[in-house]
Amino acid sequence: MENDITKKTLLGMTPEELKAVIAEEGLPAFAAKQLTQWIYQKGIGDISRMTNISVAGRQKLAERYEVGLMAPLAKQESHDGTVKYLFPTHACGRVETVFIPEDDRGTLCVSCQVGCKMGCRFCMTGRQGFQGNLTATDILNQIYSLPERERLTNIVFMGQGEPMDNLDAVLRATQLLTANFGWAWSPRRITVSTVGLKKGLKRFLDESQCHLAISLHNPFSEERAAMMPAERSYPMAEMMELLHEYDWTGQRRLSFEYIMFGGLNDSNRHARELVRLLGQIECRVNLIRWHRIPDPSPASPIREGSELREAPQERMIAFRDYLTHRGVLCTIRASRGQDIDAACGMLNTKENEK
Repeated sequence: MENDITKKTLLGMTPEELKAVIAEEGLPAFAAKQLTQWIYQKGIGDISRMTNISVAGRQKLAERYEVGLMAPLAKQESHDGTVKYLFPTHACGRVETVFIPEDDRGTLCVSCQVGCKMGCRFCMTGRQGFQGNLTATDILNQIYSLPERERLTNIVFMGQGEPMDNLDAVLRATQLLTANFGWAWSPRRITVSTVGLKKGLKRFLDESQCHLAISLHNPFSEERAAMMPAERSYPMAEMMELLHEYDWTGQRRLSFEYIMFGGLNDSNRHARELVRLLGQIECRVNLIRWHRIPDPSPASPIREGSELREAPQERMIAFRDYLTHRGVLCTIRASRGQDIDAACGMLNTKENEK
């Protein structure tokens, strides 16, 4: 059962907003700093456990507020250690989060929307349709309620939804994670991915120092539009023009995500065009193996399977080497969690089918 929607959530509020809460409840001004520490440094989800705030003060707060932490509803664990969680949200529906451990790194792939408006041909989330934006509370809950929270070293906004389509909440969440009163993370530990919504992208580049990842997947506009309808409204050419206005030679990194599909975007022609498109900007290309979308079950509201197929490993290696030898840094991302359908939207779809 989701939390009481009549109560306001404290997770996601800034220190200034928490000061206003404290003042409104008639508590001492210093309690605002205590409240901030309990929420953002200690990750305490129960107001009654905030022991340096008076009992009466805690009772007053609890009448109208809650921290907003909610435990995951479901879990799937891969043989390679990857764990996918299904979280409830305050805003709408349920959302998926994936924890990926690797040596001394722990990366969390978080979501920013339930469903997605972008309608990418290869994405299970897009096939679910758009259900709503997550609040900053819902985004942060995926992090603060994660059982492996203490192992986190990096966060990527590459889960369900388009971050530039819910930019207010994404910026608030990343700013709270990097603020001195909280975890004080470097923005370089956070990567935000986008299909390239130009208006949101410019604002993100101006207001954030987090790394940027562009979901590219095809260097030819018409072919990209057939895979990713957003290309028609937000052309790749305009996106590249904007990216060239910023300095990528410093600490902030620009990368391009490129899922390789056999016979669709893995030819020499595509490799040559990528070199032409990206050769004059400091960036890297991440080649990604295609996680096949399973055919829908009879109970599924999604009526079509996927005709897309994986590119052979030898083709991915040749593609990588072609780009790298021509000055475009290119890597093949290790595939994780395939035995638990770690691609976005799979777990939520299965739970809905139940």
